This record gives sequence, C-alpha cells and structure tokens, in this order.
Amino acid sequence: MENSRKPMSRMRYNTDLFFLPSWSSLPTVSMGMLASLFYVLLLFLFSRIGGAELPVVSRIAFGSCAHQDVPQPIWSAVLDFKPEVFIWLGDNIYADNKRPTRVFGKERTAGPWKNIPRFSPVSLEEMAEKYRKGKSVPEYKRLRATTQIIGTWDDHDYGLNDAGKEFEGKRESQKLMLENLDEPLDSPRWSQEGVYTSYSYGPLGKRIKVILLDTRYHRDPIFSDGTVLGEKQWTFLEKELTETDAQINIIASSIQVLGNFSSTVRPFFHVEAWSHFPKEQERLFDVIARSNASGVVFISGDVHFGEITRYDCGISYPLYDVTSSGLTQAVEQSKLAPLARFSAWLMPTSMRVYNQWCRYSSCVYGKQNFGTFLIDWTEDNVKIVAEIRDVFGRPALKEIIPLSKLQAQDGAERNFKRLRKKIQRHCTREVDLPWYLRYRLAAVVYSLFTVIILAVSVSLYCLVRVGSSKLHKKSE
Repeated sequence: MENSRKPMSRMRYNTDLFFLPSWSSLPTVSMGMLASLFYVLLLFLFSRIGGAELPVVSRIAFGSCAHQDVPQPIWSAVLDFKPEVFIWLGDNIYADNKRPTRVFGKERTAGPWKNIPRFSPVSLEEMAEKYRKGKSVPEYKRLRATTQIIGTWDDHDYGLNDAGKEFEGKRESQKLMLENLDEPLDSPRWSQEGVYTSYSYGPLGKRIKVILLDTRYHRDPIFSDGTVLGEKQWTFLEKELTETDAQINIIASSIQVLGNFSSTVRPFFHVEAWSHFPKEQERLFDVIARSNASGVVFISGDVHFGEITRYDCGISYPLYDVTSSGLTQAVEQSKLAPLARFSAWLMPTSMRVYNQWCRYSSCVYGKQNFGTFLIDWTEDNVKIVAEIRDVFGRPALKEIIPLSKLQAQDGAERNFKRLRKKIQRHCTREVDLPWYLRYRLAAVVYSLFTVIILAVSVSLYCLVRVGSSKLHKKSE
C-alpha cells in the first residue's frame, strides 16, 4: 500500500468525532463556556497524542538523472538503505530528444558552426509514456510502496535541456510531473506557477524540513545574471526559513549551489550551476543569514557525478552541498572514463570536501550513485552522516556533519573573507576565481595539442632531412 502523500507532521482532526449535546435548554453563557472549554481540552489532548506519535525520521535518500530507457539496478541498493523519505532532484526522466553530435554537415548540433539545437521537446503523449515507463520499474515500485516519494524537476523532465522560463510547454509538463509523484489533489502545486514546496517530518526537537526549489519555471537565460527563482518563490523561501521550527533544514536544488566546477571545464563542457547567477547566489546566502535558520544543508543533482562541497564564507556557519547524480547517467559510463577521472583530479575546486573517506583521490565519484542522510537523534551531539553511495550501496564519498556546527549565531554578521586575488579553501566562489584557474583545462588541452603538433612537425622534418640526406649521398 502506498504511503500518503501528505507530510508526516501534518495532522488533521475530524471535529465530527466530538459529540456535543444541545445546550439550548440550559443557561447559555455558562454552558457555552463549558462546552468551549471541553472542546478545546479535547483538541489539546488529541494534538498532544498526535504529536507524540509523529515518527522520527532518520534515514533520507535522494538522487537524480534516471533515464527510463536504460536498466536501473541501483533501486535495490536504495531499498536496502530503508529510507523513510526519498527525494527526486530532477531529470527524473529524460523527456526530450537528443540529436546526434555533428560538427560538420547540413545539420550541425555542436561546435562553433552549430546551426540547430542538439535537443528538442517531445509531445505530451510521449512524455507521459516516458513517465509510465520509469514508474513501472519493479524495484522503484517497491520503494513507492514503502517510502514517501517527494521531489522537484530539472531540465530534461521539465521538457528541454537547459531550458528556463522561456519554455512554452512548462504548464503541461508540470501537470505530468505532479501526476508522476502522486501529488494530492488539494496540493497548491497544481495551481501555482512552479513545483516548489516544503515538507516537515518528525516531532519538535527532532524535526526535519525539506524545501524543494524550482530552478526552471522562472529562471532567466544562463549567464544573464537574472533571476533563478522568481520573486514569488523568493518570498516563499524566505518565509519557510524564517518560520521554520526544524532542527535540520534541507534545501533541494536541481543544480549545484556551491560548486565552481563549471567554470574550470569551459569552453569544452557546459555545466549549469547557481554560480552562473552570482547575484542570485549571493541573495540565497543573504536570505539564509537573515532568517537565522540553523541546520541548513543543500542537496543537488544534474552533473552526472557525486560530490560534496562546503562554503564557509556565506553565513555564520558552514554550508554544505551534497550532490548526487546520477541514478543511471554518469560521466564514467563512456569510453572516456579515465579522461573524466583524470580531469576531476586535475581540476580541484576551492569548494570540494577532501577527506579520508573518498574512494578516489579526486573526491569525485563519476559512476551511478545516490545520496543518503543518516541522522542519529539519540546522541547528545546529533550528527548528519552524508554519503554518496554506489550501485551496491557502498559509500564512495562521506562527510560527518555535527549539527552543533550548523547553528546560527544571533546578530552574527556574514563572513566576508572572500578575496578576489587570493584563493581560499571553502571560501572562493566561481565569480572570484582568477583567470588562470578558470581556463586551466583549456590551457592544458591547448598545450597538449601544441606539443603534439610540434612533435609531429619535428618528426616529419627529421624524416624529410634523413630522406634528403640519403638521396644526396646516392647522387654523389
């Protein structure tokens, strides 16, 4: 039997269950007052009982980038983790069509002479069928029967790669996405513009809030430095953080919040991130700081690799972003897997967390993965164990985050230690990276290309000289 789609912490009481007699024949004032007091007392008692029965949530799983047309063995590992909540972080299906990569010819989808988009949207009927196919995976069906499934979207399930507010089919794709998540019919997500929302789990003192952001519906074009969320969603986020009574506040973003990897791989690769919108990224830190909310942790997807990043210079405590991508899509799936791993090692970012638990020295995991949070509420010093797990459920990346380290300080000013000309670990954002780090990959590739051309040229020159010398000797 499927779990209710309503948040676990929201209790509803049926007032028809309370039988109150007619007081018309008795003194109105005194009996009315007694009836009101009796009714309030009953509600109080039932609310206390309901609050005590709220389950403590301590196991949360999350993931992104699941292609419906390829095998999905990773769901067995997710099931073995026994999560109470699973959070989709976007690209829950791949609903757009991908054209072949062509640099030359009549239809060029890549390179400096590109004349048509590489991706194109599909019909609503095709998108609905892709959702049905993804939802019918046997292990995922088992997860839906035992776990509350919530989530947001990214570009491919939104309808088109890298799309933002300009995408014309967003209203229709929103409806299909909510149907796929079995969204309750009375949910405001059916009528609002965008799929952002929040959920609360657990009793007071052990409460977790999950805030799902929509980074597509209102987003301006990439590199425009416009808006990511839109004003209504910004108002929603500020209200959720300001009024939160949770000890842990998880903010789910489909794209990376803290990573600055995207700048180091240009111009060869394109990776979306909040860092493309530095003013919006700064506004996000401002909203968290002003709210005085404690226990804020980001989760994200999109990039087809797993990574844990940390930013110490945004608010009064460190901010973490645990990136899990993807459930089926991964950068090390291709024949260029060794190159992908070498690139991750070659281009360390100032935000990435390096520790003894990393499976590889790069502290990036480029194979299929999902993310987990394990919270032990029984300890005096509660800790969040954040992990990126492989297809067998084994940790590939890990960070232990004491909740005591994520406490907002009243009246504390934001930490502005960022310096544009000095790289600082967990402090330098992408917008502040110097040029020699931004173009490190380009410099390495062009240098190798130059060395190869020179080596070939010198070899050919030597061969010509040797050949000429032999011919000259024969002629003598």
